[in-house]
Amino acid sequence: MSTALGKPVSASGGAPPARRFRGKNKGKRWTRDKDTELAVIRLPLDVHDPDTRHRTEDLFSAMWSIKRALQRDARDAVDAYWAGDVRREVDAKAWRLELGLSREGMERRAYRHMEHSKHLAHHVTKALVMHQADEVFETSVSRHLFPDASGRRHGRPRVGRWWDYTRIPGRARSHTTSRTWETFRLHGTLAGHLDTYRHRSLDRTFLTPEQVAALPAGIGVLEQPRHLPKPARPSGRVQTGEVTAKNTPKTRAATWWDHTGPLAVVFTGGADSRRGDLVLPVRLPSGSGRWPRLLHFLNNPDTWHKIDLVRRRDTSAPGGWAYQAHLTVLTGGYASPTTKARRAGAAALERVGGIDGNVSNLSIVSFPNTFDPADGGVEATRIEPSDEELAALAKARRKDRGRKRALDRSRRASNPAQYQPSKRQQDRAERRQAARLPARAVETPGGARAANKAGVPKHAYRRDSLSAGYRLNRARLAEAAATAAAAKDHRARRIATAITTHHGANLIVEDCDIRTWYRRWGKALQATTPGRLIAAIGRECEKTGGRMLRGSTFTTKLSQACFCGERVPKTLADRIHTCPTCGLVGDRDKISAALCAHVHLADPDDPSTARLDIVQAHHTQIMFHEGLQEALSSQPQRGDRPTRGRTHAAAHKPEVSGRGPLLDKTPPPGTALTPNETRPANERHKAHVGTAGCTELTRHPGAPAPYRHRVDITSLRDDS
Repeated sequence: MSTALGKPVSASGGAPPARRFRGKNKGKRWTRDKDTELAVIRLPLDVHDPDTRHRTEDLFSAMWSIKRALQRDARDAVDAYWAGDVRREVDAKAWRLELGLSREGMERRAYRHMEHSKHLAHHVTKALVMHQADEVFETSVSRHLFPDASGRRHGRPRVGRWWDYTRIPGRARSHTTSRTWETFRLHGTLAGHLDTYRHRSLDRTFLTPEQVAALPAGIGVLEQPRHLPKPARPSGRVQTGEVTAKNTPKTRAATWWDHTGPLAVVFTGGADSRRGDLVLPVRLPSGSGRWPRLLHFLNNPDTWHKIDLVRRRDTSAPGGWAYQAHLTVLTGGYASPTTKARRAGAAALERVGGIDGNVSNLSIVSFPNTFDPADGGVEATRIEPSDEELAALAKARRKDRGRKRALDRSRRASNPAQYQPSKRQQDRAERRQAARLPARAVETPGGARAANKAGVPKHAYRRDSLSAGYRLNRARLAEAAATAAAAKDHRARRIATAITTHHGANLIVEDCDIRTWYRRWGKALQATTPGRLIAAIGRECEKTGGRMLRGSTFTTKLSQACFCGERVPKTLADRIHTCPTCGLVGDRDKISAALCAHVHLADPDDPSTARLDIVQAHHTQIMFHEGLQEALSSQPQRGDRPTRGRTHAAAHKPEVSGRGPLLDKTPPPGTALTPNETRPANERHKAHVGTAGCTELTRHPGAPAPYRHRVDITSLRDDS
């Protein structure tokens, strides 16, 4: 029955019953202990079967549709929240709840999207939808509405791109009820995987995973085929271990929980389960050198906590995507015995050091904790890219530039009506018209995008026709960018390991906003990545047992200070510190790093409480007079002042292929004027073009040897 307004009513004539939702859990909620750590291991998935690949792609497509709808809803709700000034001033929390700007409100929106679109229920489950809504709330809504510890808010929620959607969040398993894992589940055992794909050289001896992990590196353990077969679901009945009243063992139907063979990720949700469960085989490393890590993460199924399904661009994989399962484990990260011994040695170093980050290098100087020469000397290290790394970076940039140009040509060729001819093409058309020659068709216009008077393109980029070659080049570009980022992360971890080994795990760094550096010297920072290095050093310090503190530059002003307490003003062009009072001459960056080791913080979590202990710094200068002068009087970096233009190669000028001028050419302290005094105040270094086409800097009388306009990269170097 229905009323005149079309609203359904019950048979008794009353209003329809309200929809019921599952209430809160009445039992004790499981919480992770503070001492329990979390770690993640990436497990490659073999998705070669066409049916399995299509189902996986449909799963990502359905989840992307839900996330896009939630992002649009969040954007509209946030706009309404800020537009309601009166409601927000009266009761902001009630106004947010009314608009659905809460975790539960986003989940209800996600449920409605899933129910209204019938096709989504064929691919996803409510558990996946709920966790996708939680992710949108945490990453978009919550960060925009509520400021973080520094008082900053994220921008207005935006709708992401399909190519950036690479992760489907899964639901964590229940640790209070056995066999409860509602989304992606990992079935099988490490021993079963070893028994199924055991290497032919290990057939005669039965080795357990523990025995395989003890083998020396370089021995083949697994012999997995190129295309892994999908494990079959167990069938039949299994005994439960209980006995009936007639003293007969109880049995039940076998499920995936009884699978003890090779590892596989299983998804049993969605209406498409009538076609069978979605089974994704797991591929493990074949060598024995990786098995101690596998044993640490996969040998105890009770510690498995959560699985996220992740994809990444891979042009060689079918469909252009490679799939992984990110397994979260309730245990700490794996560390080899060598790493543990190294970190124990670094933790035993009773040293304190300072770090000075620069556009083209990173300088580290450390002292003993007691600041007594009897307990150790001064250690100084500079990190800058080497010539080989610079050459590799330049080659990668050329290849990246070529791919981008190929993308642009392909888009222009596929959409010629959306671009205007270039100036050269227009001039050629005018010449042919003046010569009364037939007009020549322009297949690839080289001009700007066709736009209106306001400069807005008449045709949206997302509506352009894209060729198969364009999509392939775009995938290669994204894959190369991900590979370069992974290589930079590996380099940062390697450098952080060496720094904590030599300087200890108690370091202090200036609290700089590197975003301003990128706005001015973006291309140079792509080579040195100071932010990535500092973040890696901080993580390594925490793993070693120490901490890296941050001190404000406004309260310390280390670049303008000296050990003796005198203020030595310098511009960014002055790379050598020369104190007229005490006569200390040294590299500007290393002196700042040495002074940073004498910074004390009243609150370790508040960089603004940092103060330079000038009394202790002067005491250090007296006690470490010879060692300090020797450690800090090393050559300055080559890329002292990066420019926005093209940099020249060292091969064009053999004289700049070395490490640059040394400070031994500088007159002894007190015998000559400082570089700041010799250069007139109204003069600056100006660039000019030399005979070889390289950009150089002028040199003023009495100043040190000229520095080249070149950003240099280094591996770890000790200039002490």
